[in-house]
Amino acid sequence: MSKPVKQIHLAAHFPGVNNTTVWNDPAAGSQIDFRSFVHLARTAERAKFDFLFLAEGLRLREQNGLIYDLDVVGRPDTFTVLSALAAVTDRLGLAGTINSTFNEPYEVARQYASLDHLSGGRAAWNVVTSWDAFTGENFRRGGFLPQDARYERAKEFLAAAKTLFGSWRGDEIVADKESGTFLSDPGAGHFDYHTQQFDITGQFNVPRSPQGRPVIFQAGDSDEGREFAAADADAIFTRHGTLEAGKEFYADVKGRLARYGRSPDELKVLPGVTFVLGDTESDAQEKAHVIRRQQVSGQTAIKLLEQVWNRDLSAYDPDGPLPEIDPDPGEHTVARGRASVRMNRDPLAVARQYRELAEAKKLSIRELIIEVSSRQSFIGTPETVATALNDFVQSDASDGFILVPHLTPGGLDDFADRVVPILQERGVYRTEYEGTTLREHLGLAAF
Repeated sequence: MSKPVKQIHLAAHFPGVNNTTVWNDPAAGSQIDFRSFVHLARTAERAKFDFLFLAEGLRLREQNGLIYDLDVVGRPDTFTVLSALAAVTDRLGLAGTINSTFNEPYEVARQYASLDHLSGGRAAWNVVTSWDAFTGENFRRGGFLPQDARYERAKEFLAAAKTLFGSWRGDEIVADKESGTFLSDPGAGHFDYHTQQFDITGQFNVPRSPQGRPVIFQAGDSDEGREFAAADADAIFTRHGTLEAGKEFYADVKGRLARYGRSPDELKVLPGVTFVLGDTESDAQEKAHVIRRQQVSGQTAIKLLEQVWNRDLSAYDPDGPLPEIDPDPGEHTVARGRASVRMNRDPLAVARQYRELAEAKKLSIRELIIEVSSRQSFIGTPETVATALNDFVQSDASDGFILVPHLTPGGLDDFADRVVPILQERGVYRTEYEGTTLREHLGLAAF
């Protein structure tokens, strides 16, 4: 018996605080002008994407005590942007990243329930934690939580928000004008939630929204992140560089669902990927080479290496060899507010790997950083890219992709015009939206 053909899920990442975006390219536009958000969102909706995704940054990053401005900095408030986009789109899902460390369940639940109403059931919440005291300085509580406590708070935060979302059944509003009865149940919205992190009681003041609750996303490759997603998320974001790595991740995460009474189709695996299209394979490779060198300038390469070495390396030549000096494994960091710092938990081991790779391939600092910092990328003609995307999904390396264009706001246009029609012709991607809510787009059961 042959395996059923899977449908590909696609989403668009609005480039924000990252060094994938080439902000100084002549074709690049504003990262904050609302017209940029509208352009990308409407392109994604024209291509029948599932959703638009916004990342979040709660503080401008620093390096060696200065604002790190080599990649894009700054981001307008997530709810403001998504609420505005709800008015200029009809079907596109609207996913935002909201932190569980420095917010409170009632306010976040209220904002997401409101967004779900405003958009007609298209809201999604990417639940993340914050790991550093540097970001915490922007908030009254300050400080930070150790990793196990971060996820414990996130779990309790999400459980509290789900309690609030579920405090309305959906049939309480009768609005009977003859009798003057508005609510059939005066206790609608009542909640009690008491844990170590939260002690809240009251009535939730936003009636049940079209989806019941937003679609829940989790971003993380760590064991804690995978477990959190298996227990509570509807989709998990990840990044893996090869088909085999994707298959391993996919099998691991899907294999965890059963212990929570869930089936594999209740969690979508959606890696963030880049793409470069060309009229020929060689044309695409040449474009990709240029783009990677735009993304990793010599100055950027040194800054990225500093995040591993934890030292000021500004005196080194990016086109020269790696430093002979070892990384400083101390607790202080030259790169404040960057997730890459915690990803390199053993900088001495990372440095050894870098040196071995650089020696084997005769790579300069810049060439090395270009190689080790790239995410999964699909490069080629529209036909070969479409084939590669489909192979990933049909091989159970993912359920779809979050596309991260290198240009704002027009970086998605070519994909929408040239790759999507091929996927549609091959019967692995929708030609029209079949539902109105994001849960329907993703093939998730009603909440």
